[in-house]
Amino acid sequence: MNPTKPMPTVRRLLQALALLACLGWITPQVAHGQTDLELAEFYYNEGSYPQAKLYLEGIWKKNKTHAVYTMYYATLLALDDFDKAEKVVKERLKRRHKNSRSTALVDLGSLYLHFDRREQALEAFMEALENLQPGRPSAVSLANAFIKLDELDMALATYERAEKLGTTGFDYELANLQGMRGDFEGMVDAYMALLSTKPNYLRTVQNSLNRNLRLTTIEDNRELVRVSLLRAIQTYPDNTVFPELLVWHFNQIRDFASSVIHAKALDLRLDEQGVRLMELGNTAQANGDTDTALECYRYVASMGPSNPYYFTARNEVLQVRFEVLTAAVPADLDAMGLLAKEYAASLRDLGVHSETAMMVKDRAHLLAFYLQRADEGIGALEALLAENDLNDRVAAACKLTLGDIYVFEGLIWDASLLFSQIVLDFKDDPLGHEAKFRNARVSYFGGDFNWAQSQLDALKASTSKLISNDAIDLSLLITDNFNLDTLTLPMEMYARADLLRMQRKFDVARTTLDSLTTAFPGHVLEDEVLMMSADMFLEQDRLDTAMTLYQEVVDLHFDDITGDDALWMLADLTHNRLSDLATAQTLYEQLLFDFPGSLHAVEARKRFRALRGDELE
Repeated sequence: MNPTKPMPTVRRLLQALALLACLGWITPQVAHGQTDLELAEFYYNEGSYPQAKLYLEGIWKKNKTHAVYTMYYATLLALDDFDKAEKVVKERLKRRHKNSRSTALVDLGSLYLHFDRREQALEAFMEALENLQPGRPSAVSLANAFIKLDELDMALATYERAEKLGTTGFDYELANLQGMRGDFEGMVDAYMALLSTKPNYLRTVQNSLNRNLRLTTIEDNRELVRVSLLRAIQTYPDNTVFPELLVWHFNQIRDFASSVIHAKALDLRLDEQGVRLMELGNTAQANGDTDTALECYRYVASMGPSNPYYFTARNEVLQVRFEVLTAAVPADLDAMGLLAKEYAASLRDLGVHSETAMMVKDRAHLLAFYLQRADEGIGALEALLAENDLNDRVAAACKLTLGDIYVFEGLIWDASLLFSQIVLDFKDDPLGHEAKFRNARVSYFGGDFNWAQSQLDALKASTSKLISNDAIDLSLLITDNFNLDTLTLPMEMYARADLLRMQRKFDVARTTLDSLTTAFPGHVLEDEVLMMSADMFLEQDRLDTAMTLYQEVVDLHFDDITGDDALWMLADLTHNRLSDLATAQTLYEQLLFDFPGSLHAVEARKRFRALRGDELE
């Protein structure tokens, strides 16, 4: 492009400026000066560096502002004009005040680096260090200039020289810099020094440690942080920020047991009345560490009735044990009997009221489903619900359990009435969704499959993310085995067996399933029949028989909806009951390849990687 022949847009700009000059609004000299600068900027922004250089050479002689320098210097670099670029930088360097001379020398070093003159660049950088003036702004400015060039060692040398000159307080900057350099030990030490004087940086430090050290996966980094924190706790015994950071660290790496002792110490020092322990207990429980959760809740409960978390802590102790026992297969009926007695003792100590309602609910569940005392459980819940001081959500939770017990006792329409009340009271709430699912299950048990399916469809449409796996499984069961069948009797027999299984009448349920397969050999429900039979044998601790049936589903019904469930059960039992880790790894891998969309895929992938040793690597 010819620089003496501007583009149309530029020509119009010249004409406008000339007109303004003729009218006397601006002088010709100003118009000319503005035109050259505008043209230079235009060509520079367009990447037309030869044309930009023609204008900038003249402008630089008269106008040595930072903006003009930046544009002119970049243009010369783009044109690889070393001699002129060096001249411009040195000329500017002479004009710099001593406070900014160091950063100008970094520009000179940057120029030498651009033209592969490393030794000259280092000389300029060392001179920049020698010219560093005392004061924080000068040090930070020079260090940042080096960081932009990825000269991290020079940036570190800048802070070291600044400290020799009497300027301190660079802990935050040094920590970030050490992280950039890969010196994680130096980074952690700098953060400890920072927190010793500025504890308000705690959240910033936590974010940086997570981001840079990947504590959840790199063992060496975890140990580095732990040792550094323990050393800081000894060095600064009166500073609570380090125990707090240590508790956070243990929580990040899921070592909740190690958190407890430090959380207790903080709770005492800060007079937190157990709130930190309650939070830790909740976190540990959510991550499957029930032993630590129990330790936390028992500690708070030991503080006595005057503690604001006393009722909650005592309930949580019982609830953790309740969840562990009810999830176990087969059920430990002796342990459940002992737990029911502990519930009764706690209710005698604390009384039956709104704060202990969840204890009544869980005890009633144990009595009905495992201890053959359903009438006692029903009576306790009905008496509780007759009270007027219950929180609405607590009352709904108790109604859900009471409805389940009604189903267990065969009172399915009484159960349906309770569930319907909850649906009306909590229409767009998870409680309402759960009640709607249980109502659909009642219709399924009663043989009204069309109504059950319509309820499940409505539930999926309104709350696809909240619907439980049980609701999805029931919907698929009805869709696959009823809607395409002209006979209703097989499905009715299966649903009857399912109700008997819920009532823990395993022998009667198995007889019903045998009748189904005898009357309707080769029916599409065959894989579901095998799965239910296997589940019941497992409940009765007949592991070998259960695994044989699961294997039969995998072998003969691989393409049915129960295929991935059977394979998952085989893998889980091989892993956790038989401790055959090699075979379990193979089964998890098979599930991932054959059923990538399975609901079990996420957990299977996690276990497969752990068995393969991915985390160790």
